[in-house]
Amino acid sequence: MTKLFSLVFSCMGILATYGQNNTSYWQQHVSYTMNVDMNVENFQYKGTQELVYTNNSPDTLTQVFYHLYFNAFQPESEMDVRSRNLPDPDSRVEDRISKLTPEEIGFLKVDALTQDGQEVTYITEGTVLEVTLTEPIAPGKKATFAMQFNGQVPKQIRRSGRNNAEGVALSMTQWYPKMAEYDFEGWHAHPYIAREFHGVWGDFDVTITIDKNYVLGGTGYLQNADAIGHGYQSGDKKVTTKEKKLSWHFKAPQVHDFAWAADPEFIHDKVQVPNGPMLHFLYKNKKEIQENWKNLQPKAVALMEYFNKNIGDYPYDQYSIIQGGDGGMEYAMCTLITGEREFGSLVGVTAHEMAHSWFQHILATNESKHEWMDEGFTSYISALAMNTVMEQKKENPFENIYKGYTWLATSGKEQPQSTQADHYDYNGAYGASAYSKGAVFLAQLGYIIGKENLAKTIKRYYSDWKFKHPTPNDFKRIAEKVSGIQLDWYLTDWTQTTSTIDYGVKSIEEEDGKAIVSLERIGRIPMPIDLLVTYKDGTKEAYYIPLRMMRGQKKNQHQDINRVVADDWAWTHPMYKLNLSKSKATISEIVIDPSKKMADINAGNNTMKL
Repeated sequence: MTKLFSLVFSCMGILATYGQNNTSYWQQHVSYTMNVDMNVENFQYKGTQELVYTNNSPDTLTQVFYHLYFNAFQPESEMDVRSRNLPDPDSRVEDRISKLTPEEIGFLKVDALTQDGQEVTYITEGTVLEVTLTEPIAPGKKATFAMQFNGQVPKQIRRSGRNNAEGVALSMTQWYPKMAEYDFEGWHAHPYIAREFHGVWGDFDVTITIDKNYVLGGTGYLQNADAIGHGYQSGDKKVTTKEKKLSWHFKAPQVHDFAWAADPEFIHDKVQVPNGPMLHFLYKNKKEIQENWKNLQPKAVALMEYFNKNIGDYPYDQYSIIQGGDGGMEYAMCTLITGEREFGSLVGVTAHEMAHSWFQHILATNESKHEWMDEGFTSYISALAMNTVMEQKKENPFENIYKGYTWLATSGKEQPQSTQADHYDYNGAYGASAYSKGAVFLAQLGYIIGKENLAKTIKRYYSDWKFKHPTPNDFKRIAEKVSGIQLDWYLTDWTQTTSTIDYGVKSIEEEDGKAIVSLERIGRIPMPIDLLVTYKDGTKEAYYIPLRMMRGQKKNQHQDINRVVADDWAWTHPMYKLNLSKSKATISEIVIDPSKKMADINAGNNTMKL
């Protein structure tokens, strides 16, 4: 069915690839079989789940944890209380959870759970199910968990829900009991408070039974398309049924999530990406949005082709863009986006959420700990994609992203990017750190190692680490191998501190008929320096000052300007003197970082005019 799965994914547990903790790489594996019956009158559903869990770790497990995300949408939940105590709560949440009635809340309840046929002990603590195993799961062994559960879809507040602001009936994301991730750091059974997710890769076999008039889209490949219809059937075949409900059967191999949305008024369009996946578009049958959604389709094809070219091939055979949710949110093989937007915004949110397929659903860093690697990298590549696909032709497509970071760095609200995602003191600071500062990390890395090496790094990172949950160090090591430049200083200073970059041209003097430029490092983060000298006769000369502890240098980024490589600048030295080849009188202007890719928080002292 797919071009991806010639290898059995469970063999990932014994790969000899060396990973985050310098031991043989391993990861757990899950295989879900779920059957769910949805009542669209009261938005409640019942389900069964069989989960085969493979322990590929070197540890014997005596307990496991499940996420019960819908329990967050209840008064006094951790999400509710946290939102009401933040100085700048998410406007979609605020105090809305506290006001939900019993008929509006969300819940996910486990009615029965066994391990290999034996009952286990379990308790529910908010959005986490704690399970004490009847028998420990030894390294290399499997256990089969059989569960009965029931749930209620909450009123749409955050990501998931029913009857969103645009009238979409069901946005079914994080809707099922989901096994938590266990990796070289241990269990990641984080409560659902605000941020995003970390999951175990595996195979999903899901059957959803629902009112026959509802059109579904989401994760996986529909197995019974000719019995379902609704635009999924082959050819022009008409599908009718006398039953009141249809059972939609999906299979999704090698994913770490399963999401879907449904509405009786969905239009369903399909567009094939040349040498790529089938794109599905599901949106409300509203006259005022149809033109935008039709025009979105060729842009989505172009975006998919851009990401394939600049990151690596999308490995699945389908991707669905679905109207739903409360903004834009990525899931396995699909995204939910609000659809009543201006056209540029519609393409922009699609670009961002689609790019997440690579950085979150194929690479899949732990978003509770390293959210900037997903949000920031996605923001970086989607800005480039929009610049191309929408023909924006911006000289610097990251200009606003850099402004967002500068605001953060000078706001007094910044915390290190190593802060756990739910623990930021301000929502605004979290957003700027994850999105803006995360994107600047990549764009500025291009300044440090050169744009050609950055492009190669992104591709190799994807190639080497897809389906492996990489950490920041894993990305840094790829960049070092590609560029030959040492980057530990950059990763540490940028992500684990709130130190900033600030360089300035202090003075220009003259000695023996030659100009001497004095530069100063004011901020605490050291950087290599690109300096451009413009002479009064219109000629230009570039100077490059490597940072000593880089132990290397980038190629000349100015194809039409001669570059002089000066002596290294040691980070311990706040001052540096640069000898130019001409007199002071010949100089018109000196500029530090003419590319504006160095995130200098005070660009005002980067230029000196004579």
